[in-house]
Amino acid sequence: MMTLKEIHECLLSFPNTWLDFPFGQEVSVYKVGHNENGEGKMFALIAENTKPVRISLKCDPLLAEKLRETYETVLPGYHLNKKHWNTIIVTGQIPDDELKSFMRLSYDLVSSN
Repeated sequence: MMTLKEIHECLLSFPNTWLDFPFGQEVSVYKVGHNENGEGKMFALIAENTKPVRISLKCDPLLAEKLRETYETVLPGYHLNKKHWNTIIVTGQIPDDELKSFMRLSYDLVSSN
């Protein structure tokens, strides 16, 4: 099961990404794009101080529904567009490689726009 530190490192390993706190210190927001004046597009959010870790990722709408049906730890995006975002409770139910692929998918969806 990935740790918060491993998730953080994975998210920041993608090109042109950075960490922001536009909603306060309770939510880490990972963005891609320009880091001028807080610009950039969100591709991941992590609720700080939650155990287990909760990460919200952008997702293709059809895949988002399928993941929610497959995994009990995948929920509609918390405080986000429920059609395009999932919140994943990191309990180990989803294999690390698959979780990394979901992070990459979210990054790709946002960075291609």
